Formats: sequence, structure tokens, C-alpha cells
Amino acid sequence: MSTIRQDDLISSIADAFQFISYYHPKDFIDAMGEAWRHEASPAAKDAIAQILTNSRMSAEGHRPLCQDTGIAVVFLKVGMEVRWEATRSVQEMIDEGVRRAYQNPDNKLRASVLQDPAGKRQNSRDNTPAVVHYEIVPGDGVEVICAAKGGGSENKTKLAMLNPSDSIVDWVLKTVPTMGAGWCPPGILGIGIGGTPEKAMLLAKESLMAPVDIHALRQKAKSGAALTRVEELRLELIEKINALGIGAQGLGGLTTVLDVKILDYPTHAASLPVAMIPNCAATRHVHFHLDGSGPAKLTPPKLEDWPDVTWKPDTNVATRVNLDTLTREQVAAWKPGQTLLLNGKMLTGRDAAHKRIQDMLAKGEPLPVDFTNRVIYYVGPVDPVKGEAVGPAGPTTATRMDKFTRMMLEKTGLISMIGKSERGAEAIAAIKENHSAYLMAVGGAAYLVSKAIKAAKVVGFADLGMEAIYEFTVEDMPVTVAVDSSGISVHERGPAEWKIKIGKLQGTA
Repeated sequence: MSTIRQDDLISSIADAFQFISYYHPKDFIDAMGEAWRHEASPAAKDAIAQILTNSRMSAEGHRPLCQDTGIAVVFLKVGMEVRWEATRSVQEMIDEGVRRAYQNPDNKLRASVLQDPAGKRQNSRDNTPAVVHYEIVPGDGVEVICAAKGGGSENKTKLAMLNPSDSIVDWVLKTVPTMGAGWCPPGILGIGIGGTPEKAMLLAKESLMAPVDIHALRQKAKSGAALTRVEELRLELIEKINALGIGAQGLGGLTTVLDVKILDYPTHAASLPVAMIPNCAATRHVHFHLDGSGPAKLTPPKLEDWPDVTWKPDTNVATRVNLDTLTREQVAAWKPGQTLLLNGKMLTGRDAAHKRIQDMLAKGEPLPVDFTNRVIYYVGPVDPVKGEAVGPAGPTTATRMDKFTRMMLEKTGLISMIGKSERGAEAIAAIKENHSAYLMAVGGAAYLVSKAIKAAKVVGFADLGMEAIYEFTVEDMPVTVAVDSSGISVHERGPAEWKIKIGKLQGTA
């Protein structure tokens, strides 16, 4: 019988969430490196290079891979012979570990968890409580998986109650394009099949905790070894999903998913529940075992595990833009897919700030900052440490701001926006009619982006914490023109072009 001490679980949880904030799993690094080597789309290859460079920088600097440091998810398999030496419940011990991890002064992580979700939506300030899944199993130890899931990928979760005769493959291929690029591909798709709706969801989430091993499965298939139906399904799905041409960041390319993971469970004769959850380019999870001998010891990857990829702005191709003198005429002249390097001062704002601006304008109240001829960056940064101007500050999903876009362009004087992923029809129409533009920064490259931010100060709505309005001073911040003033979207054009190219390569078009 093992005795698991309270302090050992708490410190192990704290160490684990710090660890995964800046270390990608090695299997993920290998898979992303392979995707970079084989990518033929210049835009997608550049995006993957930024993600890989950001990954190594985060490992070296012990700073978050992504500004969205996630909601804490913990899977526990508790041995039936385990004895606890503790005065707190397991949930309380885990929450204390999360609290210590997210408030670590050397690498403070962004607190994104809101209490009273249907009401006041107040930030808990320490990212608690964690979401904990328990299983009681034979044995005298505790198996623990800690994962940090960002909102951009979690928001793309899908669930369907299919008919037993329906095709799972058809549903997946129809659904993946509707997810857009807000989940920051290339990443991993977790699929849960069977059980009940909530069981299918849990299976999908748990499947994402397994290593990327699609290459080993392909080798197994080539060897002629017998495959299970789930293994056959994984191979079929990864080929057909990548053939959609969505590509890195939704820009069009060869690799949309690095792996497809599937877990299944017996289900009712009349049912076929299927859940799908993506893991983004900031895939973060770690596994450890507690046996009563002390806290977990986590082994970091080696720096030589990263591929030899170092992204730097190409000043021979990119156009430098002075934000301090930017005019509507200049914005209207930008072309789809054009690479820009932004310099000068920009403002920031996310959901909560946009909603407050909307309410203030409706009441005729003055705004705390003048948006005339300004650019806004959709970001909620991590707090700075050790002399940083700002912590990791990658873009958030732009589509959440679509319903505010017309208001911002027509009532505040704003002339351009920066975020990640595509824009919807509502926002594109507003951009076109106001001769504006939408610029895309790479999701999953938050620490790299933060190095372009030389100064940061809160200029409005300080009570909103990470959702406050900041003013950033940037030097050569890389962005791509994703929607130009005529309404052309690279997120529509790129995948369509690459779907045709891939089809021709495969002889299906």
C-alpha cells in the first residue's frame, strides 16, 4: 500500500503546469518538424517555422508557448490500494497546485478562468478550479495527466448524435472545414466514438493525451500487419483531412493535422455518438506517476530535439509599416497575402473591451482612448517578468469580434485589426464597405511575437485584467494581410487552391 502525501501531489501538479507552459512534448516537436520539412505552401511553411522557433524560444526562456495558458485539466487514475495522507480533498490539492503554478513569480501564467460563467463572469485570478476526471483502478499508485487547454481549440469542439448507419468519415470531413482556423492548425484531432454524449466527449479529450504516433501506425500498415478498425479509421481520416488543403493557420497547405487520435466505447443500438476536440499548435500535456516515494520528477526535452529552424523576418519581402502615420489610403492599398512588419503604436482589445465600448457608445459616453486611424490587436497578454515589456502576446480568435467590427470601423475611427484565423461574412462585409483590412498574426507563436513588443501600458478598462486596453509599441511585428479592402480573404482562397493542388497530386482532380 502506497501513501500519497498532500504536499507531494500539490507540488507535482504545480511543477507539471509550469513544465507544460513552456515545453512541447517531444513527439509533437518531431511531428511539427516533419510537417515543416514537407510543406510546399510558402505561407504555411512560414507559419510552421514561426511556431517551431517560438517553441524552442519558450523552452530556453521558460516562458509560455501561448498567451492563452489554458484551463487546467487533470486526469487521475487512483489505485484502489492507495492511502492518502492529506487534510484536503483531491480537488482542493489539485487546485492548490494549479494556483501555485499560475502565480509563480518567475513565470506567471495568464489566469483565464471565470467564475459565475452565466452571470458576472469574474476572473478567479489564479486559474482555479481545475477540471478533474477520476478513475479508480487496481494498484497502489496514482497516474496523473496534466493538460492545459486553450479556449481557441476548446471552442471548436463538436458533438453529433449520428444514426448507426451514418458514416463517421463523412461527418468528420464535413465538420472539420466548419471549425475554421481558430484552433491553430496544424495540431491533433481527438475523436471519441460511442458510449453516451458525455462519454464520447470524455473519450475525445482523453485521446489527445496520447503521444503522436501516426508514423508508427503507417509503418505497421505497410508491413502488412493486421489493423483494428480504429487504426484503419485513423489512417483514412488523416489522409482525407489533410487532403482538404486547410493547412497551417488555415492559409492552405499540405498539413492540417499531425495525427488523429480515437478512443471508442460500447454504445446503445440506436445511437452513434461522435465527439471531436482539437489540440492546437500549443499542445501541452505531461504524464507522471506517484508511488509514495515523493513528488514527480519531470524530464525536459533536450534543445537538440528541436529541428534546425529559426524564423526571422524577411525584410526583402515584407513591407515595413509605420503605425503612427498610417492612413486609410495606405490600408486600402494592402494586398491579400502581403507580409507586413508593423512599427509604432497599436491598441489592444478583446471581447470584454469591445462589449464595453459598444455599451459606452450607446449611452453617448466618451471612450478612454481615441481609435481614430489606429490599429487594434486582439490579444490578452501574459503578465511580464524579469524586465519584459509584456509577456507572451499572441493573437486571439478574430471571429469572436466579428459582431463588433462594423461598430468599431464606423463609430470609433479604427482603420485595421489584427488577430488569428479567418473572419466571417459579417466582418468581411464591414471591412470591404469601410475600405479597411484585417491582418493575421500566427497563433502558437506568442513568445516570438512578444519580442517585437518594446513597450506596453494599460490605457483603458484596467479592471478587465488581461482584457484591458493596452497600448503596445512594436518593432517589426510580423503579420499577413488576411482580408484586404476589397474583401478578398486568404483563408478562403488559400485552402481552396491547395485542395485542388493536393487533389491533382493524388490523381483525384
